[in-house]
Amino acid sequence: MKISQRVQRVEYSAIRKLTPVAKKAEENGKKIYHLNIGAPDIEVPDIYFESFKNVKKGALPYAPSEGIKELRNAVSKYYNDRNIKYSPEDIIITSGASEAILFAVEAVADYDDEIITTDPFYTNYNTVFQQLNVNIETFKTSPKDGFKIPDKETIEKSVTDKSVAILISNPTNPTGAMYSREELDRICEVAIENNLFIIADEVYREFIYDGNEFISFGELEGIEDRLILVDSISKRFAACGARIGSIASKNKEFMAAMDKLTTSRLAVATLEQIAASKLYEETDSYFKRVNEEYKSRRDTIYEELNKIPGVQVEKPKGAFYIMPTLPVKDSEDFAKWLLESFDIDGETLMVAPASGFFKNPEDGKNMVRLAFVLDNDKIKKCMRILREGLKEYNSRNE
Repeated sequence: MKISQRVQRVEYSAIRKLTPVAKKAEENGKKIYHLNIGAPDIEVPDIYFESFKNVKKGALPYAPSEGIKELRNAVSKYYNDRNIKYSPEDIIITSGASEAILFAVEAVADYDDEIITTDPFYTNYNTVFQQLNVNIETFKTSPKDGFKIPDKETIEKSVTDKSVAILISNPTNPTGAMYSREELDRICEVAIENNLFIIADEVYREFIYDGNEFISFGELEGIEDRLILVDSISKRFAACGARIGSIASKNKEFMAAMDKLTTSRLAVATLEQIAASKLYEETDSYFKRVNEEYKSRRDTIYEELNKIPGVQVEKPKGAFYIMPTLPVKDSEDFAKWLLESFDIDGETLMVAPASGFFKNPEDGKNMVRLAFVLDNDKIKKCMRILREGLKEYNSRNE
């Protein structure tokens, strides 16, 4: 018997690559602070859990493959309140944004086709590409200018005769960049001129700082036929475990393809959809409160990183990630060493080595992605562990 070459090609996510090392460290009695994964510690609104109290006993049938009406209506209203004109018929509910991205790529790309994205990019995009035998092409963004989208000519160099779509995360995982109207327009121009889909991953749209204005691809005119909008409640309402996402498009042919794929997996969990529909009843005051909390954490981690000798870092405009350059030659070796060989009073830190977020792993060799999903006191403790860890690690390797 054998395991398929398709699966053997799939690499472990950079976010979870060191999980076996972390588990062993915990078994040995260490407490680990996890800044490696974007799992918010914010409380899910009570209305989500209260909805389960009203569930009647009896049979629990499949939900419709496209999602229950209540949730599709709720997502549609949420969009339209933000000048993103999608009807419930334009929306399909998925098992998280991960399934939405998997299905979107599967629907638009054949074997050996190419998807274009930023460099660096969310590591699990590559997992999807590897599963589907789709190639990745990138255009570079630089920490020196806050990982902005480059000029149109640079983007166009990534386009080949095998390109079928541009996949953009905004605000961005892993860098925390947020793109201006001008940057989005450049993406749209390249997509239109080269007949490409735009897959827009906007799951962090609520987390925008310093008075910056978020603009959705869904607000832009002239791309309605090529826009595929991916979303989720995982970050918005801190409900990662619910596994409720969505995909929206006005392209009827694409939506028919999505219908085939969602039918093949039958349905998304019924009770979680009912509960998720209630979450969208939350007012803007909830988003304001959560946004303020993440901004405070962003400011704390940015200030603490700037105190560490040799660290270079840009302040993110959105999401809850920051991507510093560390004074080490190999951040993966350092991250592993933190788990295996270093602690302060029995506590250590887990980070995501950045190599897995780049097309060429060498480009992220001395960077890490940190998720500021812990409270300020814990972030300060984490940054002390990082500072002292760097000092000891580098002194041992001199």
